[in-house]
Amino acid sequence: MAFELPPLPYDYDALAPYMSRETLEYHHDKHHKAYVDNGNKLAEEAGLSNLTVEEIVKKSYGTNQGLFNNAGQHYNHLHFWKWLKKGGGGKSLPGALQKAIDSDLGGYDKFKTDFIAAGTTQFGSGWAWLSVKDGKLAISKTPNGENPLVHGATPILGVDVWEHSYYIDYRNARPKYLEAFVDSLINWDYVLERYEAATK
Repeated sequence: MAFELPPLPYDYDALAPYMSRETLEYHHDKHHKAYVDNGNKLAEEAGLSNLTVEEIVKKSYGTNQGLFNNAGQHYNHLHFWKWLKKGGGGKSLPGALQKAIDSDLGGYDKFKTDFIAAGTTQFGSGWAWLSVKDGKLAISKTPNGENPLVHGATPILGVDVWEHSYYIDYRNARPKYLEAFVDSLINWDYVLERYEAATK
């Protein structure tokens, strides 16, 4: 099977009050599971089951929309769960990451403003991203399940702005969800790990 649903790396209550048990149960157990189940079926039909998730995402982009939607969302969520942690977020970034944010994005406060703006202004469903492109950090947004992989970049942080990721906890207040994400949920250690791998 190409895709597998990973267990959450923390308890369902770990991220409260910023992300509730109910949100995680729906988001992980129902939505992510659906991407895995549909993605496996479509990857098999396309004869791509033996490829990695990244390869399937790149290969199906622009050629097999159904498979791309599910593979893209599976890839995004594999990382999304690891980008969250209890007691995360805030300004205490690992040194190498802080240095890159200072030099490439104009400092932490500007990064926060621009990242939240990307998520707020993504019309409809989609994602906001911090990626490494051509050796430098860049902020972007994508619709639906699309991600920076298909635009020649490596995502090192992403936030899901589909309604199922915040509606239970924040109703229609997407900016409040994004602020809580940046201030209280980001697992900066995992962002650093992704950054180091992308800049080797």
